[in-house]
Amino acid sequence: MSGTKKNAKPTIIIRREEVIEGGHHGGAWKVAYADFVTAMMAFFLLMWLLNATTQEQRRGLADYFSPNNLTSRSNSGFGAPFGGLTPNLEGSLASDRGAVQLTTGPTRPIIDMEESEEDTPIMSPKQHISGPTLLTMAQDGAAAPVSTQATAPSDAAHTSVNPFAAERAPPSTAKAAEAEAEREQRERAGFEQAAEQIREAVRSDPALAGLAKQLAIELTPEGLRIQIMDEDRTPMFALGASALNDRARALLSKVAPVLLRLTQPVAIDGHTDAAPYRGTDRSNWDLSAERANATRRLLTDAGLPELRIRSVAGHADRDPLLPADPLAAANRRIAILVLRDRPAAQAH
Repeated sequence: MSGTKKNAKPTIIIRREEVIEGGHHGGAWKVAYADFVTAMMAFFLLMWLLNATTQEQRRGLADYFSPNNLTSRSNSGFGAPFGGLTPNLEGSLASDRGAVQLTTGPTRPIIDMEESEEDTPIMSPKQHISGPTLLTMAQDGAAAPVSTQATAPSDAAHTSVNPFAAERAPPSTAKAAEAEAEREQRERAGFEQAAEQIREAVRSDPALAGLAKQLAIELTPEGLRIQIMDEDRTPMFALGASALNDRARALLSKVAPVLLRLTQPVAIDGHTDAAPYRGTDRSNWDLSAERANATRRLLTDAGLPELRIRSVAGHADRDPLLPADPLAAANRRIAILVLRDRPAAQAH
């Protein structure tokens, strides 16, 4: 036994660790890379939006993400980015805890906002802020824009309004249209009165009673037209001549005083029939223009200011009163047109 133990070999234990390549090395870099890619995508999306939108659209986007910016007037909400609403729309600031009110009346002294709290009077929720676009303080809500001028409650009527909605509204033209309609009505009444005065002056003169049918007065879109026409055997001008005879002068003497009481400009037109000149270089153009100018001289001699004469024109036989009968005596006439006053915007 002792010999066996003495010759025995020692036991040697060898440990080997097997290394497997391609094992797990950690995934933190993937999270960082994903964050980087997301940030780059957001950056390029922002650059694309800045390039693809207008300044007004970008301001609307800013307003959308800043709903408390009450001073902004940009378009946003419905009909603009995201189809949302903004505080600028009518009713957006409404609540059951306060109301927007507008008051008028005398103002109190300006309160110095830098005074200490104990020296500054506390504004009651029922007090109202003066001025056309100033708001009251909401009792439990956020404070709306206010002025430092305050007034005590007065007996003036209180009207609930939204000043932002009024600010966006286009200028009203209702008053301008009403004023224009009133002006046209006064002008029409003045023309009708002038026409009646001329008719009455002719009727009241026995020497002119027979010429009343040669006088035609009417209201037209251009103004008040007064026409003196020829009639068979009672012409206003001698045949082929431009000087007015005594009957025409007497008739115009009744017209001139009425024209002096008006203020509108005057246009004078001469017309002839279709009978041509024979054996001369003159034409109906010359005759109609000369007769119109002779009428102008008679009116200015009666006191009509030259500055009120807008035009003097001859139309020959191009605008007959009786187109079916070009040779009719009524086509030989003088037309005095008192022009309507028109606003500068319509005159051009």
